Amino acid sequence: MKLPGVSSITDKILGRGAQAPDATEPAENAPAESVQTESAQSESGDMSKLKLALYWGAACGGCDIAVLDINEKILDVAAIADIVLWPIAMDFKYSDVEALEDGEIDVCLFNGAVGNSEQQEIAELLRRKSKAMVAFGACACFGGIPALANFHNREQRMQRAYDEAPTNFNPDGIRPQTTTVAPEGEMELPLTFDTVKKLQDVVQVEYFVPGCPPVVDQVAALVEALATGNLPPAGAVIAGAKALCDECERERKGEMIGNVHRPHQVITDPERCLLEQGVLCMGPVTRSGCGSRCTNVNMPCRGCFGPGPGIEDQASKYVGAVASIYDAEDEETINRMLDEMVDPAGTFYRFSLSSPTILPRMPK
Repeated sequence: MKLPGVSSITDKILGRGAQAPDATEPAENAPAESVQTESAQSESGDMSKLKLALYWGAACGGCDIAVLDINEKILDVAAIADIVLWPIAMDFKYSDVEALEDGEIDVCLFNGAVGNSEQQEIAELLRRKSKAMVAFGACACFGGIPALANFHNREQRMQRAYDEAPTNFNPDGIRPQTTTVAPEGEMELPLTFDTVKKLQDVVQVEYFVPGCPPVVDQVAALVEALATGNLPPAGAVIAGAKALCDECERERKGEMIGNVHRPHQVITDPERCLLEQGVLCMGPVTRSGCGSRCTNVNMPCRGCFGPGPGIEDQASKYVGAVASIYDAEDEETINRMLDEMVDPAGTFYRFSLSSPTILPRMPK
């Protein structure tokens, strides 16, 4: 369904008429009620200000930049919200959050996966202090790029990073320790987990805003919904309600493929479906809502909006989609085409390895 009431603040933030992305049906295990914030208009017509927290876990910072991508309109966000935590931009301390009453924060935008003990501790703290928790971006929603670490366990990752990497010089085999005693006192580092988790694996999440990073229209629609109190049911995904292929304008002819190409290996027809030209595009199994930004510039979809509606496992569904258009009748051709796929597991699970149907096999 459409987010209701997306007009005034969204248009003001974007500086133009904007359509809000669709919000999908709530997740099966999510409460149906919308979350109530303190942002509804009062009887006098004044809008009380939201308390807003932004936090990053295992992330690159791109989702924080996405918030700033509304450019000078960030000043309009400041008019409707008081920011109480934003590590990348403002000098708040964890103690400032701890001092707040439980539920005092109206909404928390949590971007990044959860890969260590500090990230989990802060996720739990922000969950306790917030009325609504938003998984903001692909890493929080599905694990994202950090969850590719789940092809290896903690010890294997440490071994590669500190022992085997060709740029290392570590003859004493020093590894990070959770506690280290120094003349200045005892210093602590978070414990790295064996697996990287999505936010919902750690705390309850009300809303999901996918993308790497989320696009401006999503951010504006979310702000509008929170500011007016016109919220979709808890569990909604603030994105499209169909597959990316359904909004892509490229022509599909239903043709089979005889070769698999990486984008730099072939000059593609900008009008035709990339997958039918042998370029692995994740559009058939990826949720819409991004505006086809990648395919519009002749690059294949990477899958950052996560599984499309009704799809539980993006990678396994994509295997079937690609196999259905393989023009191969003998084992030799099939093996050749499989060899042309570089890192298929990492490509198909690029953003969703925190909860795969097919568990990755750990190297011995």
